[in-house]
Amino acid sequence: MGIINAGEFIETVYFKGLQISLMAAGDGTEVIYHKLQPGSSWAMTPEDNWEGFEYFYILSGKLSHRTDDDIVEMKAGQAFFESPIQKYSIFTAEENTEFIYVTSQPVFHYYSQCSRDLMELAISIEEKDGYTVDHCERIKQYSMLVGEALDLNRKQITRLNLASFFHDVGKVRVPLEILQKPSKLTEDEWDIMKKHTTFGRDLLEETKIPVLCEVGLIVEQHHERYDGKGYPKGLKKDEISIEASIISVVDSFDAMTTDRVYKKGKSAEEAFQEILNNRGTMYHPLVVDTFIALKEKILNYEKGEIL
Repeated sequence: MGIINAGEFIETVYFKGLQISLMAAGDGTEVIYHKLQPGSSWAMTPEDNWEGFEYFYILSGKLSHRTDDDIVEMKAGQAFFESPIQKYSIFTAEENTEFIYVTSQPVFHYYSQCSRDLMELAISIEEKDGYTVDHCERIKQYSMLVGEALDLNRKQITRLNLASFFHDVGKVRVPLEILQKPSKLTEDEWDIMKKHTTFGRDLLEETKIPVLCEVGLIVEQHHERYDGKGYPKGLKKDEISIEASIISVVDSFDAMTTDRVYKKGKSAEEAFQEILNNRGTMYHPLVVDTFIALKEKILNYEKGEIL
Protein backbone atom coordinates (compact mmCIF):
# COMPACT_ATOMS: atom_id res chain seq x y z
CA MET A 1 0.00 0.00 0.00
CA GLY A 2 1.47 3.37 -1.02
CA ILE A 3 1.51 6.44 1.20
CA ILE A 4 -0.43 8.49 -1.36
CA ASN A 5 -3.88 7.42 -2.61
CA ALA A 6 -4.49 7.43 -6.36
CA GLY A 7 -7.67 9.47 -5.89
CA GLU A 8 -5.59 12.46 -4.79
CA PHE A 9 -4.02 12.89 -8.24
CA ILE A 10 -5.10 15.33 -10.95
CA GLU A 11 -3.34 13.34 -13.69
CA THR A 12 -1.02 10.30 -13.78
CA VAL A 13 1.33 8.81 -16.37
CA TYR A 14 3.49 5.69 -16.23
CA PHE A 15 6.77 4.75 -17.86
CA LYS A 16 9.02 1.69 -17.34
CA GLY A 17 9.30 1.52 -13.57
CA LEU A 18 8.20 5.11 -12.99
CA GLN A 19 4.86 6.67 -12.01
CA ILE A 20 4.45 10.45 -12.04
CA SER A 21 1.28 12.14 -10.82
CA LEU A 22 0.30 15.80 -10.65
CA MET A 23 -1.04 16.52 -7.15
CA ALA A 24 -1.46 20.30 -7.17
CA ALA A 25 -0.69 23.31 -9.37
CA GLY A 26 -1.08 27.07 -9.06
CA ASP A 27 0.73 30.32 -9.94
CA GLY A 28 3.27 28.30 -11.94
CA THR A 29 4.19 26.03 -9.02
CA GLU A 30 3.58 22.28 -9.29
CA VAL A 31 3.61 19.44 -6.75
CA ILE A 32 4.34 16.11 -8.43
CA TYR A 33 4.30 12.65 -6.85
CA HIS A 34 6.86 10.09 -8.08
CA LYS A 35 7.03 6.36 -7.49
CA LEU A 36 10.09 4.42 -8.67
CA GLN A 37 10.56 0.67 -8.81
CA PRO A 38 13.91 -0.83 -7.70
CA GLY A 39 16.66 -0.11 -10.23
CA SER A 40 14.71 2.71 -11.92
CA SER A 41 16.41 6.08 -12.27
CA TRP A 42 15.26 9.70 -12.28
CA ALA A 43 17.46 12.62 -13.25
CA MET A 44 17.59 16.38 -12.74
CA THR A 45 19.38 18.07 -15.63
CA PRO A 46 20.39 21.70 -16.24
CA GLU A 47 18.74 23.48 -19.17
CA ASP A 48 19.26 26.84 -20.81
CA ASN A 49 16.85 29.59 -19.71
CA TRP A 50 15.66 27.52 -16.74
CA GLU A 51 15.54 29.46 -13.47
CA GLY A 52 13.17 27.29 -11.46
CA PHE A 53 13.50 26.20 -7.86
CA GLU A 54 13.37 22.39 -7.57
CA TYR A 55 12.84 20.42 -4.37
CA PHE A 56 11.95 16.85 -3.51
CA TYR A 57 11.21 15.04 -0.26
CA ILE A 58 11.45 11.24 0.11
CA LEU A 59 8.28 9.71 1.55
CA SER A 60 9.41 6.08 1.59
CA GLY A 61 12.17 3.86 0.29
CA LYS A 62 15.78 4.67 -0.57
CA LEU A 63 17.60 6.51 -3.36
CA SER A 64 21.24 6.58 -4.40
CA HIS A 65 22.16 10.14 -5.42
CA ARG A 66 25.05 10.03 -7.87
CA THR A 67 27.12 13.11 -8.67
CA ASP A 68 30.48 13.37 -10.41
CA ASP A 69 32.23 13.26 -7.06
CA ASP A 70 30.29 10.88 -4.86
CA ILE A 71 27.37 8.49 -4.30
CA VAL A 72 25.11 9.46 -1.39
CA GLU A 73 22.36 7.27 0.03
CA MET A 74 19.12 9.12 0.71
CA LYS A 75 16.31 7.69 2.87
CA ALA A 76 12.74 8.57 3.83
CA GLY A 77 12.59 11.97 5.52
CA GLN A 78 15.50 13.43 3.57
CA ALA A 79 15.22 16.18 0.96
CA PHE A 80 17.16 17.69 -1.95
CA PHE A 81 16.85 21.09 -3.62
CA GLU A 82 18.54 23.31 -6.21
CA SER A 83 17.71 26.77 -7.59
CA PRO A 84 18.29 26.34 -10.47
CA ILE A 85 19.88 22.95 -11.25
CA GLN A 86 23.55 23.53 -12.12
CA LYS A 87 24.81 19.96 -12.60
CA TYR A 88 23.50 16.63 -13.82
CA SER A 89 22.21 14.57 -10.89
CA ILE A 90 20.87 11.03 -11.18
CA PHE A 91 18.84 9.25 -8.51
CA THR A 92 18.39 5.46 -8.55
CA ALA A 93 15.82 3.61 -6.45
CA GLU A 94 17.39 0.94 -4.26
CA GLU A 95 13.88 -0.30 -3.37
CA ASN A 96 10.31 0.84 -4.07
CA THR A 97 10.56 4.56 -3.44
CA GLU A 98 8.06 7.42 -3.27
CA PHE A 99 8.87 11.12 -3.24
CA ILE A 100 7.18 14.48 -3.65
CA TYR A 101 8.77 16.84 -6.18
CA VAL A 102 8.04 20.57 -6.09
CA THR A 103 9.01 22.96 -8.88
CA SER A 104 8.43 26.70 -9.13
CA GLN A 105 7.99 26.50 -12.92
CA PRO A 106 5.39 24.23 -14.57
CA VAL A 107 6.87 21.04 -16.04
CA PHE A 108 4.31 18.26 -15.59
CA HIS A 109 2.58 18.32 -18.96
CA TYR A 110 5.88 18.68 -20.80
CA TYR A 111 7.23 15.88 -18.61
CA SER A 112 4.16 13.64 -19.03
CA GLN A 113 4.04 14.14 -22.80
CA CYS A 114 7.70 13.15 -23.00
CA SER A 115 6.94 9.99 -20.99
CA ARG A 116 3.99 9.16 -23.23
CA ASP A 117 6.06 9.69 -26.38
CA LEU A 118 8.84 7.47 -25.09
CA MET A 119 6.37 4.79 -24.01
CA GLU A 120 4.78 4.82 -27.45
CA LEU A 121 8.21 4.41 -29.02
CA ALA A 122 9.03 1.52 -26.68
CA ILE A 123 5.71 -0.20 -27.42
CA SER A 124 6.23 0.29 -31.15
CA ILE A 125 9.61 -1.45 -30.98
CA GLU A 126 8.16 -4.32 -28.93
CA GLU A 127 5.40 -4.84 -31.48
CA LYS A 128 7.82 -4.83 -34.40
CA ASP A 129 10.74 -6.80 -32.98
CA GLY A 130 9.78 -9.57 -30.58
CA TYR A 131 13.01 -9.71 -28.60
CA THR A 132 13.68 -6.01 -28.30
CA VAL A 133 11.99 -5.15 -25.00
CA ASP A 134 14.08 -7.54 -22.89
CA HIS A 135 17.06 -6.85 -25.10
CA CYS A 136 16.85 -3.10 -24.50
CA GLU A 137 16.52 -3.54 -20.74
CA ARG A 138 19.59 -5.81 -20.67
CA ILE A 139 21.57 -3.37 -22.81
CA LYS A 140 20.72 -0.61 -20.34
CA GLN A 141 21.74 -2.71 -17.34
CA TYR A 142 25.06 -3.82 -18.85
CA SER A 143 25.82 -0.36 -20.21
CA MET A 144 25.29 1.25 -16.83
CA LEU A 145 27.63 -1.31 -15.25
CA VAL A 146 30.35 -0.47 -17.76
CA GLY A 147 29.73 3.28 -17.54
CA GLU A 148 30.05 3.25 -13.75
CA ALA A 149 33.21 1.11 -13.95
CA LEU A 150 34.70 3.62 -16.40
CA ASP A 151 33.81 6.43 -13.97
CA LEU A 152 31.82 8.41 -16.53
CA ASN A 153 30.51 11.73 -15.31
CA ARG A 154 26.81 12.23 -14.48
CA LYS A 155 25.99 13.85 -17.80
CA GLN A 156 27.48 10.87 -19.65
CA ILE A 157 25.70 8.40 -17.35
CA THR A 158 22.35 10.14 -17.90
CA ARG A 159 22.80 10.05 -21.67
CA LEU A 160 24.03 6.44 -21.57
CA ASN A 161 20.99 5.37 -19.55
CA LEU A 162 18.61 6.74 -22.17
CA ALA A 163 20.65 5.90 -25.28
CA SER A 164 21.20 2.29 -24.23
CA PHE A 165 17.47 1.68 -23.78
CA PHE A 166 16.46 3.48 -26.99
CA HIS A 167 19.42 2.44 -29.15
CA ASP A 168 17.16 0.48 -31.54
CA VAL A 169 14.23 2.91 -31.56
CA GLY A 170 14.84 3.67 -35.25
CA LYS A 171 13.67 0.15 -36.12
CA VAL A 172 10.11 1.45 -35.95
CA ARG A 173 10.79 3.03 -39.36
CA VAL A 174 12.22 -0.13 -40.93
CA PRO A 175 9.66 -2.03 -43.08
CA LEU A 176 8.23 -5.08 -41.30
CA GLU A 177 9.11 -7.42 -44.16
CA ILE A 178 12.77 -6.55 -43.59
CA LEU A 179 12.77 -6.32 -39.81
CA GLN A 180 10.96 -9.65 -39.36
CA LYS A 181 12.49 -11.56 -42.28
CA PRO A 182 13.35 -15.06 -41.01
CA SER A 183 16.32 -15.50 -43.36
CA LYS A 184 19.45 -13.58 -44.33
CA LEU A 185 18.84 -10.07 -45.72
CA THR A 186 19.76 -9.16 -49.27
CA GLU A 187 22.31 -6.40 -49.82
CA ASP A 188 19.55 -3.86 -50.56
CA GLU A 189 17.57 -4.93 -47.50
CA TRP A 190 20.68 -4.66 -45.33
CA ASP A 191 21.26 -1.12 -46.61
CA ILE A 192 17.76 -0.21 -45.42
CA MET A 193 18.22 -1.97 -42.07
CA LYS A 194 21.41 0.01 -41.42
CA LYS A 195 19.43 3.22 -41.63
CA HIS A 196 17.79 2.43 -38.26
CA THR A 197 20.60 4.26 -36.48
CA THR A 198 19.88 7.53 -38.30
CA PHE A 199 16.12 6.94 -38.03
CA GLY A 200 16.64 6.65 -34.27
CA ARG A 201 18.49 9.95 -34.10
CA ASP A 202 15.74 11.62 -36.15
CA LEU A 203 13.00 10.29 -33.85
CA LEU A 204 14.71 11.51 -30.70
CA GLU A 205 15.50 14.92 -32.22
CA GLU A 206 11.84 15.29 -33.20
CA THR A 207 10.93 15.40 -29.49
CA LYS A 208 12.75 18.79 -29.27
CA ILE A 209 13.88 17.78 -25.77
CA PRO A 210 17.53 18.85 -25.32
CA VAL A 211 18.77 15.73 -23.54
CA LEU A 212 17.05 13.44 -26.06
CA CYS A 213 18.61 15.36 -28.93
CA GLU A 214 22.01 14.64 -27.36
CA VAL A 215 21.02 11.01 -26.90
CA GLY A 216 20.12 10.87 -30.60
CA LEU A 217 23.76 11.44 -31.55
CA ILE A 218 24.79 8.44 -29.44
CA VAL A 219 22.01 6.26 -30.89
CA GLU A 220 23.20 7.10 -34.40
CA GLN A 221 26.75 5.98 -33.54
CA HIS A 222 26.11 2.64 -31.82
CA HIS A 223 27.05 0.61 -34.93
CA GLU A 224 30.23 2.55 -35.67
CA ARG A 225 33.46 0.52 -35.33
CA TYR A 226 36.72 1.43 -33.63
CA ASP A 227 38.60 0.74 -36.91
CA GLY A 228 36.31 3.02 -38.92
CA LYS A 229 34.51 0.23 -40.83
CA GLY A 230 31.12 0.70 -39.17
CA TYR A 231 28.06 2.71 -40.14
CA PRO A 232 26.47 5.14 -40.87
CA LYS A 233 29.42 7.57 -41.06
CA GLY A 234 32.53 5.41 -40.78
CA LEU A 235 33.71 7.12 -37.59
CA LYS A 236 36.75 5.66 -35.85
CA LYS A 237 38.47 5.61 -32.46
CA ASP A 238 37.70 8.71 -30.37
CA GLU A 239 35.46 10.17 -33.09
CA ILE A 240 32.89 7.80 -31.59
CA SER A 241 31.37 8.86 -28.26
CA ILE A 242 32.33 6.65 -25.31
CA GLU A 243 28.62 6.04 -24.65
CA ALA A 244 28.14 4.65 -28.17
CA SER A 245 31.30 2.55 -27.81
CA ILE A 246 29.86 0.99 -24.65
CA ILE A 247 26.50 0.25 -26.31
CA SER A 248 28.31 -1.30 -29.29
CA VAL A 249 30.01 -3.90 -27.09
CA VAL A 250 27.04 -4.81 -24.90
CA ASP A 251 24.60 -4.80 -27.85
CA SER A 252 26.84 -7.22 -29.74
CA PHE A 253 27.18 -9.48 -26.71
CA ASP A 254 23.43 -9.65 -26.17
CA ALA A 255 22.70 -10.17 -29.87
CA MET A 256 25.22 -13.04 -29.97
CA THR A 257 23.66 -14.81 -26.98
CA THR A 258 20.02 -14.37 -28.06
CA ASP A 259 18.21 -17.10 -29.98
CA ARG A 260 16.64 -15.84 -33.19
CA VAL A 261 14.31 -17.49 -35.72
CA TYR A 262 17.18 -18.10 -38.14
CA LYS A 263 19.98 -18.98 -35.68
CA LYS A 264 20.66 -20.25 -32.18
CA GLY A 265 22.52 -17.89 -29.88
CA LYS A 266 26.10 -18.48 -28.77
CA SER A 267 26.95 -19.37 -25.19
CA ALA A 268 27.99 -16.46 -22.96
CA GLU A 269 31.56 -17.80 -22.89
CA GLU A 270 31.69 -17.90 -26.70
CA ALA A 271 30.32 -14.35 -26.89
CA PHE A 272 32.88 -13.01 -24.40
CA GLN A 273 35.64 -14.60 -26.49
CA GLU A 274 34.22 -13.09 -29.69
CA ILE A 275 34.19 -9.63 -28.08
CA LEU A 276 37.79 -10.12 -26.99
CA ASN A 277 38.82 -11.30 -30.47
CA ASN A 278 37.53 -8.01 -31.92
CA ARG A 279 39.21 -5.74 -29.35
CA GLY A 280 40.75 -2.78 -31.16
CA THR A 281 39.03 -3.54 -34.49
CA MET A 282 35.26 -3.54 -33.98
CA TYR A 283 35.35 -2.42 -30.36
CA HIS A 284 37.03 0.22 -28.22
CA PRO A 285 39.88 -1.56 -26.31
CA LEU A 286 39.17 0.11 -22.95
CA VAL A 287 35.47 -0.71 -23.17
CA VAL A 288 36.27 -4.35 -24.01
CA ASP A 289 38.70 -4.62 -21.08
CA THR A 290 36.12 -3.15 -18.71
CA PHE A 291 33.33 -5.37 -20.04
CA ILE A 292 35.48 -8.51 -19.65
CA ALA A 293 36.39 -7.45 -16.10
CA LEU A 294 32.64 -7.39 -15.31
CA LYS A 295 32.15 -10.92 -16.65
CA GLU A 296 31.03 -12.50 -13.38
CA LYS A 297 28.42 -9.81 -12.69
CA ILE A 298 27.05 -10.14 -16.22
CA LEU A 299 26.91 -13.95 -16.00
CA ASN A 300 25.03 -13.64 -12.71
CA TYR A 301 22.53 -11.28 -14.34
CA GLU A 302 22.09 -13.79 -17.17
CA LYS A 303 21.10 -16.30 -14.48
CA GLY A 304 18.41 -13.95 -13.20
CA GLU A 305 20.25 -12.14 -10.40
CA ILE A 306 19.79 -8.37 -9.95
CA LEU A 307 22.83 -6.25 -10.79
